[in-house]
Amino acid sequence: MAESIDFYGALGVSKTASATDIKKAYRKLALEHHPDRNKGNKESETKFKEVTKAYEVLSDPQKRQTYDQFGAAAFEQGAGQGPFGGNPFAGGFGQQGQGPFTYTYTTGGNEGGFDFGGFSDPFEIFEQFFGGTSPFGRQQRRPVYSVSVSFMEAINGVAKRVSIDGKTQTIKIPPGVDNGSRIRFQEYDILVEVAPDRKFKREGADIISDIELSFAKASLGTEVEVNTVAGPVNLRIPQGTQPGTVIRLSGKGVPRVRGSGRGDHYVQIKITVPKNLTARQKELLKEFDQEKGKHGWF
Repeated sequence: MAESIDFYGALGVSKTASATDIKKAYRKLALEHHPDRNKGNKESETKFKEVTKAYEVLSDPQKRQTYDQFGAAAFEQGAGQGPFGGNPFAGGFGQQGQGPFTYTYTTGGNEGGFDFGGFSDPFEIFEQFFGGTSPFGRQQRRPVYSVSVSFMEAINGVAKRVSIDGKTQTIKIPPGVDNGSRIRFQEYDILVEVAPDRKFKREGADIISDIELSFAKASLGTEVEVNTVAGPVNLRIPQGTQPGTVIRLSGKGVPRVRGSGRGDHYVQIKITVPKNLTARQKELLKEFDQEKGKHGWF
């Protein structure tokens, strides 16, 4: 390496960060800068290398202790004066075919192609979707293909017809998959890419959406119909509802891929302020404001 990187800084965590915090930070950054999502983006390529290398060291208690004591130099190629008397990760793994993608990853310098920071297979970050498998295991890799689905297709599940190796195949996407989920299909792995939705924001198995209410309806209370991924729901808005209030609709979120039930739907209240008022409306608001001054809002 021409310049040592700060492993903690690369992941955006403090030196006292827990193993869980380090794993969460790595997952977020690795998915964000993964080469499949940033083809041709050199900055993301560099960032992906850095966070992958940083996680491999900081996720291992012994390597982390060594890094805290000696710094990144202990893990660089040719670090003959380091505590290991040489690069502890010397040796390459060669080239790995990944379906339509082929990357070269090494542990001893760049041997051509795409070098993932001298450490890990680019697809290892997705093994968490199989439940707890070490992200740096060295089991045999399976060909990986990607498939794109809409937001609601990911929620409800869908059957997709795709062409793999010149053959038309039907892939069943289970309800509740998320962007970056990985599915086993025959001798392949399928990487799911989910398009975002304009109305719904997803956080795990939960959905968040906004509804706009007039000042009058928020003050007096009302009933509104809320669209959820599980269907429309009639929601009672209590009188005096304040801007930013969040109302939980239990079990109206995303079906859980593992386990039973669904997540929740959270509705955030936004109060709209009218821009154009009639003379009578202005008069009433002035009267209301004067009464408020005498008796308070509540």
